Amino acid sequence: MRIYTAITVQMMIWSAFTLIEWLSKHDKPAYNYVMFAIFFYLALLAARQFLDSARKVAFATVSSLIIYFLFYWMMSPFV
Repeated sequence: MRIYTAITVQMMIWSAFTLIEWLSKHDKPAYNYVMFAIFFYLALLAARQFLDSARKVAFATVSSLIIYFLFYWMMSPFV
C-alpha cells in the first residue's frame, strides 16, 4: 500500500511538471532539462518519505516515470 501511495504522489509531481512545462513552452531546452532534474529529485524525495529501502524508492520512481512517459506519449497527438 505504501508503494501505491508513493507512485500516486509521484504522478501528482509529474502532472505538475507537465503543467509547468506547458507554461514555459518558449524557454530554451536546457531549462527544461534542469526543470526535469529538479522534479525528478522531488519525486525521489517524495518516495523516500513513504518507503524504507532504496530499491523500493528506485522502483517506484522508475515505475511512475514510465507511466508518465507512456501517458504523455499516448496523449501527445491530441494536444
